[in-house]
Amino acid sequence: MQILNRSAFLALSLGAMIVSLPAQAQNASPVGLWRNVDDVSGKPRALIRITETGGVLQGKVEKVFLAPNESPICTKCDGALKNAPVVGLTILSGLKKDGAEYTGGQILDPDSGKVYSSKIRLTDGGKKLNVRGYIGVSMLGRSQIWLRQE
Repeated sequence: MQILNRSAFLALSLGAMIVSLPAQAQNASPVGLWRNVDDVSGKPRALIRITETGGVLQGKVEKVFLAPNESPICTKCDGALKNAPVVGLTILSGLKKDGAEYTGGQILDPDSGKVYSSKIRLTDGGKKLNVRGYIGVSMLGRSQIWLRQE
């Protein structure tokens, strides 16, 4: 009889844990350290720290993984960012929670110096971040998957 009670308790406990997993994923936040990976080479490009202030997300580059011919400064950026060090550069800004996504932001591509509209969405239980940069409408852009580091 006691074995049956333990089995029933274990089954109920496991069931409760499984039901709570989607809720935990929905409550996950993109705040933290992320590694982005080059679309072409598959090699790590940078570590970006996403923070939240007043419900608005921003992301700053903490570390870059440069190829021998790459510059650690944003040579193609405009204005005050021209020749700014990539480390410390805010590349994500203005993102606000909109359902399961964060939208209304901008993303800077330090390689081209161009700024795009952006939105992000957590996937894989908060372990991955789908980062989309686009011009005008979201269909005209490209996405990257960033991997959570902490």
